[in-house]
Amino acid sequence: MLKNSSVKITVIGAGPYGLSASAYLRAAGTEVQVFGEPMSFWENQMPIGMCLRSSWDASHIADPSHQFTIDAYCRDTGRKLSEPIPLDSFVEYGHWFQQKVVPNVDHRKVRRVDLLDDGFKVTLQDGDFLRSRRVVVATGIGGFTVRPEVFRSLSLEMASHSSDHRNLRKFQGKRVAVIGCGQSALESAALLREAGTGVEVIARKQYLNWVGLHPKLHRLGFISKMLYSSRDVGPAGISLLVAMPHIFRRFPRGFQNRTAYRAIRPAVAGWLKLRLQDVPITFGRQVLSAKPIDSRVHLRLSDNTERIVDHVLLATGYRVDVSRYDFLSEPLLKQLKTQEGYPVLGRGMESSAPGLHFIGKSAAWSFGPILGFVSGAEFASTEIIRGLANWN
Repeated sequence: MLKNSSVKITVIGAGPYGLSASAYLRAAGTEVQVFGEPMSFWENQMPIGMCLRSSWDASHIADPSHQFTIDAYCRDTGRKLSEPIPLDSFVEYGHWFQQKVVPNVDHRKVRRVDLLDDGFKVTLQDGDFLRSRRVVVATGIGGFTVRPEVFRSLSLEMASHSSDHRNLRKFQGKRVAVIGCGQSALESAALLREAGTGVEVIARKQYLNWVGLHPKLHRLGFISKMLYSSRDVGPAGISLLVAMPHIFRRFPRGFQNRTAYRAIRPAVAGWLKLRLQDVPITFGRQVLSAKPIDSRVHLRLSDNTERIVDHVLLATGYRVDVSRYDFLSEPLLKQLKTQEGYPVLGRGMESSAPGLHFIGKSAAWSFGPILGFVSGAEFASTEIIRGLANWN
């Protein structure tokens, strides 16, 4: 990419959403440039050994021809994947998809996006830049990690987020407290236990929410289609509603919030149950204080019990806040209308800053919880294409 060059649309991010949107734009004959390391979050910020909680049908990266599915990947490469799909296999599939469908990804990082009279100036990490009429932000959740206040005085060597680790075997022989009660927390705990780590899960909830314990409900033909969407987000009934974002967003905000929480509340896949049999879980407790003692961490819980551990693993999730995007210039951020950290989006996934679009989890406030899952990329990409007719 040469300085002073221009492009119609720039996509920032080369994960499932960025790749899918680029595939749709290319198929529509639209000039598009993609920046970012393909599948970087999945490859670098999720532990080895994890599996996808989503079903097979909900894990395809969307393309307009539906030709580059996981099934097509298996046929093309001769690979045979098991279900649940191993994380590393999904990453390999993502790279295959990128090479087949979006071969011109520029791996450089975007350093800054500035407003121009007729679009945006997109500056890269090496100082190179281009002009773009529109920008699609598809950078995922990696920059939105939640680190609860009680742990903020601890160093990263003592308390880290689950997304900070690629290999949990580094904790072999140590004692680790895992904070959280969702899939990331419990699967991390299982992996730690299997690696020879002394592990305990500490959860505020009184119990675990399990999903997928009754797989037969998804194999009842027409009846199952009346209960569940193939997008695989949410329980029976709710699954169908959240799979139709334009209908979902017409409901009152209170209803949307309650339904979204019900669809994506912390939950654990049923296939993990056997692997958790030897993992101690302390329910209904909060960590009130966390203090360093020499090279270890002293935890005091809400029941006045104490723990001494070598490390605290924070599986405490993510909270969208677009002001944390360090590449968006201050004038651009000031133009953004937001709610609870999310950009408020209209048709075409366009924000209040004309020409700036958001897809993925950052679009969930406007279009519902399905935008936080791989299966929502088809809707997001299709919505962007629908907006092309109205764009200058």
